[in-house]
Amino acid sequence: MKKIRSTTIIGVRHKGRVAMAGDGQVTFGDMAFKQKAIKVREFKVAQHKVLGGFAGAAADALTLFEKFEQKLEQYEGDLTRATVELAKDWRLDKMLRHLDAMLVVMNDKKSFIIAGDGNIIEPDGQVVAIGSGGGFAQAAATALLSQTKLSAKKVASESLKIAADLCIYTNDSISVLEI
Repeated sequence: MKKIRSTTIIGVRHKGRVAMAGDGQVTFGDMAFKQKAIKVREFKVAQHKVLGGFAGAAADALTLFEKFEQKLEQYEGDLTRATVELAKDWRLDKMLRHLDAMLVVMNDKKSFIIAGDGNIIEPDGQVVAIGSGGGFAQAAATALLSQTKLSAKKVASESLKIAADLCIYTNDSISVLEI
């Protein structure tokens, strides 16, 4: 069975700002179905701002975004608590556990990767990436951060452009958000 892929997301924390970028390509097997999908989103709960991005099946990820937003509201913008509770639900709920996606969420202080098997990863560095082009984007962002004075938004965008040149599941139709 062919797999629908919605791929590369990169998050960058730099100079007091947080940026997240996602490419727009959605593929099915060896065909590109869509070029301008939006895979990043800003959540606002009270005075808290959180960025989120997804890789994987779009419908599954949008369902998870909705659940994540509910958790953020329930826990009054507490990113850590909302992340843990979403991961627990995702792993334990009979319907949710079959969703095929990964999420990355970030606020001004923390970053998390959330997977459907209940794993939550809090990366150590300034850069977090998921999807088939994630490794390329992360390497590019790490190099850019060490060699330039670019903003977080520009580093996210440029690193995704580099990933698009290398990964066949990533394109250069890029959406970027910053908080």
